[in-house]
Amino acid sequence: MKKPILTLAVAAWMGYCGNALAEEGAGQRVHLSFAGGEAVVLLEDHPASRDFAAGLPLTVTFEDYNGTEKIAYLPERLDTEGSPSSCDPSEGSFTYYAPWGNLAVFYRDFRHSRGLVPLGRVESGMEDLSALKDGTTVLMERME
Repeated sequence: MKKPILTLAVAAWMGYCGNALAEEGAGQRVHLSFAGGEAVVLLEDHPASRDFAAGLPLTVTFEDYNGTEKIAYLPERLDTEGSPSSCDPSEGSFTYYAPWGNLAVFYRDFRHSRGLVPLGRVESGMEDLSALKDGTTVLMERME
């Protein structure tokens, strides 16, 4: 009986990357605005996502990385202690890559990655985000 439960728990953990937001209102929402569009991200509730939200408003510059994600470097590293230390990103995953100190917004599914901290999920505007041109400036602000 324990083996099926353990298998299920491991499978759920491996698929985790922003999926802890099953309930609406589970975290802070962030509005991203940029030339050509806007997006809304629902943050998870853990130390790294709270640290990210505390640093808002913030303007960053995004660029494409690997034909899979849009990345932007933060002015300061986030506190990731007590936060998930890896995830299996899919389209819409809003993450922080701790080794490099950058945000990563996935517009394509990717493999399980250590050091990739799930911060939240893009709720709306994913099409606009995936079309961002290199060098696009994005203003990120907390939504009330």
